[in-house]
Amino acid sequence: MEIPSSFASGVAGLQSAQSGLTQATVDVAKPTQKNDPVAETDTARPVEATDKTQALVSALESGQQAEAAVEVIETSNETIGTIIDLEV
Repeated sequence: MEIPSSFASGVAGLQSAQSGLTQATVDVAKPTQKNDPVAETDTARPVEATDKTQALVSALESGQQAEAAVEVIETSNETIGTIIDLEV
């Protein structure tokens, strides 16, 4: 089993965060369906608001994941620079 480098793990985390953020923004931007009689009931509105809220929370989580992935990439870069005794 091959262990990926820390740089590759950071890049994969960054790509995953980008994908999650894209999906979250699509979920937030989805229009509500006005013609659906079930969606017009009072009990359906809180669920719809929760879905939008969950999408916004997912967007924040993706942002934090991206920040963590950038930290991994920066640390990997510093470590490689130290190993080969160069300031990158």
